[in-house]
Amino acid sequence: MSNEKQYPMTVVGKKKLEDELEFLKTVKRKEVVERIKIARDFGDLSENSEYDSAKEDQAFIEGRISTLESMIRNAVIIEENEQDNGTVTLGKTVSFIEIPDGDEETYTIVGSAEADPLEGLISNDSPIAKSLLGRSVGEQVKVLTPGGEMDVKIISIT
Repeated sequence: MSNEKQYPMTVVGKKKLEDELEFLKTVKRKEVVERIKIARDFGDLSENSEYDSAKEDQAFIEGRISTLESMIRNAVIIEENEQDNGTVTLGKTVSFIEIPDGDEETYTIVGSAEADPLEGLISNDSPIAKSLLGRSVGEQVKVLTPGGEMDVKIISIT
């Protein structure tokens, strides 16, 4: 049995990771190898900042490739259950209003591997998601965030 961390994610999230991996392997890897080759021609490698920069980029790309391969290998696809829209679970989109000001926010709760708050995708490990998981429409929930405490009321789950 594998002791590697499992990565819950949607089918779309896994596809994004696979696309990024393919891009890194087929495009970025070749680009950085070419940069290294050109930088070697500049002469003394001990004082060659272009060579050092290209080698750093290569290490970053190889590290990211390794990370992505692990995440994809250990992906656990979040099953969409159309019948259960009454409870906040991984993969669900939840809308809530802040109390008392009434600002509405909507997020989809995903695994950390595909979280992108600017796109409305929050990690199940985030304070907001942890507070909302298992809750239902109409419930008022206290959410502890790094910016302080806020009260929210869940208005929809899809």
